[in-house]
Amino acid sequence: MTAESAPIRLDLPALNGSLVKLRAVVPEDAFTAGILGAERTGSGIVINSDGLILTIGYLITEATDVWLTANFGHEVAGHALAYDQVTGFGLVLPLQKLDAPPLGFGSSANLAAGDEAYILSHREFAEPAAAQVLARREFAGAWEYLLEDAIFTVPAHPRWSGSALIDSQGGLVGLGSLLVREIVAGEEINANMFVPVDLLKPILSDLITRGRAARVPRPWLGIYAAEMSGKVYVTGVVDGGPAQRSDIREGDLISHVAEHDVSTLPDFYRRIWAVGPAGTGIPLTRVRDGTHLNLNVRSVDRTELLKRPQAH
Repeated sequence: MTAESAPIRLDLPALNGSLVKLRAVVPEDAFTAGILGAERTGSGIVINSDGLILTIGYLITEATDVWLTANFGHEVAGHALAYDQVTGFGLVLPLQKLDAPPLGFGSSANLAAGDEAYILSHREFAEPAAAQVLARREFAGAWEYLLEDAIFTVPAHPRWSGSALIDSQGGLVGLGSLLVREIVAGEEINANMFVPVDLLKPILSDLITRGRAARVPRPWLGIYAAEMSGKVYVTGVVDGGPAQRSDIREGDLISHVAEHDVSTLPDFYRRIWAVGPAGTGIPLTRVRDGTHLNLNVRSVDRTELLKRPQAH
């Protein structure tokens, strides 16, 4: 084996020094408090020399206070700078210097099923752990969320929120989002879903300067949905959201959007988003007790319902 082909030996403890503990406090009356809680903890990743923190957005949504702790450091205040609803990325700006080096980006596109990787979270949560890429595929969340090419890893990491997925070269390739259930060899097991960091690269500058990506806001209906036997069912609605105001209820079947059949969650979401931007009326067919009803649900921009972070 030549020097050029020898595997790189990663200094995982040194890489782990780029992870911070993140603690966010959210008002009890915030739009997301009932679902995500009023106090949230997870990890963040230092990604540039200014100490900018990348984390999963649901940790900082509507946060009035964000606190950051570097490894072996003291807690410092942070400002929730941005949350991108489409990808799930969140950014936090520390308000004091953090003694933590930045972690460089790798290429998510180069990561394939079967590849070895490592998962890092703040040292208080767990030590760096080896992982394997189980799959690269589409992921549809029940909350009107869709990733075209998510990363799934095993074994499941116990503290996935905001954790860093590192490739064999030591580059950041994914951001920890969820614990999911996967079928492997006929057995259901726990796995983690990571958001590919390549999705951040084209929008990072806008998130820093504008607080949001430069794209037209998607229409949002406030529906939780699940796909069962080739049909899309409503599993819940957001209080006060467009779906509830249109009398869509848990247990309803959504058979059509804009006169197109929908049989999967990805198809359901894509059909909604294809109608027009946030604020557009979304024509859909609701089925309840065998009765079909055509509705026009006036969508909204989900971010307009959220409390904005306080300026510092």
